[in-house]
Amino acid sequence: MKKDDFDFVDLQDLRLGLFVDLDVGWMAHPFPTSRFKIATERQIEILKGLGVGRIRYVPSKSESPDESGSSEKTLNAQESIRQTLERESAQQALKVQQARLALRVRQQQDLAICEQRFSESAQQYHRTLGLLQSKPLEAAKQCQTMVYALSSEIQQQGDIAIRLLTEAAGDKASLHPVNVAIISLLLGRAMGVQGADLEDLGMAAFLHDMGKVALPERVRRLEENFSSAEIKVYQEHVSQGVRMSKEMQLRPGVIRAIAQHHELADGSGFPERIKLEGQSLNARILAVVNRYDGLCNPSKPSAAMTPHEALAMIFAQQKTRFDGATLSAFVRMMGVYPPGSVVQLNDERHAIVVAVNSARPLKPRVIVHEPSVPRHEAVILDLEHAPNASIRRSLKPSTLPSAALDYLQPRPRVYYFFEPSQNSSGFTPIQ
Repeated sequence: MKKDDFDFVDLQDLRLGLFVDLDVGWMAHPFPTSRFKIATERQIEILKGLGVGRIRYVPSKSESPDESGSSEKTLNAQESIRQTLERESAQQALKVQQARLALRVRQQQDLAICEQRFSESAQQYHRTLGLLQSKPLEAAKQCQTMVYALSSEIQQQGDIAIRLLTEAAGDKASLHPVNVAIISLLLGRAMGVQGADLEDLGMAAFLHDMGKVALPERVRRLEENFSSAEIKVYQEHVSQGVRMSKEMQLRPGVIRAIAQHHELADGSGFPERIKLEGQSLNARILAVVNRYDGLCNPSKPSAAMTPHEALAMIFAQQKTRFDGATLSAFVRMMGVYPPGSVVQLNDERHAIVVAVNSARPLKPRVIVHEPSVPRHEAVILDLEHAPNASIRRSLKPSTLPSAALDYLQPRPRVYYFFEPSQNSSGFTPIQ
């Protein structure tokens, strides 16, 4: 048989690999050409439906049954590999989705713990105020139990993350002292304050404003329109606080810090106009932290500064009022963009800083506005582990696009708690 000689095959014997030569008009079949090698089972079905009894084929151009079987096996193997890869890809996507869910749950649990502990501290402050007049020693005992526990925990931790809370519950009278106490303890630790001195700092910070309960309600918060007489009454909260602290039989270091928490390094503070050299270290720490919180959480929310703005103002415009070493330590601890700052990243995305590792403050953790991810499913991006992401600048919340503003939900007030930095294992570089 010559190379292109043909033979015939019955329809039931059609198989893959046969090179057919259709002996019908080109309009009688749907194939592009009348001569081709059968490659699929579908082609066999069409050939059987042409209405002919047998099909002409070219043996010399056809594959042997073994060869066609091998070709079919190859196709089957390729299809099996494709299906396997698709299954593995789907399984991997499911694992990523499950890991992301577990991560988000863990982050939410960590935050809930911080908020619960902050709330408990605020409740303790309310109880303290209620006991000041009738049971000052009992009030002192309850405060000491709480503050000493916080002080001990902070001293025992390794790296600590300063965590932004979502929406602290309570009124300003309780939230301010708790916030100041937490930040002061963290700053004290960063500056090497230890043991009883750190406990004294925590007690002074927690109770620094308790003298305000002895003032008329209308002058407990300093306002710009106060008369000189009202300012004088307001300033009496310091002496009232000293009086109460003595009735509570607090340690001398606590009483001194309470007495000096409004004194300034340049002598412009009150009530004694004591300059820097006459102030205790705890008083210097308390003065910086108290001012920072006052700028972030003023009595009028419309006057509130972002944490970044508050830090920048203190450092740039009020530096001479505070101890330089204390202020520098505060900036190092909080970072250029403290928790609560609204920022824009180097890739133009908007974000809010939610945590800062006090040992590595230049690489905070942020929630990024990702339109493709629902707000309740957002996880935290740890910039320390995201080498391609960095902060370009700080922004006022009012300048955010409406979609980013709704997504990031900047806090009207800024409150903090702390957590072990090993919780950062829950923060993942999702970019």
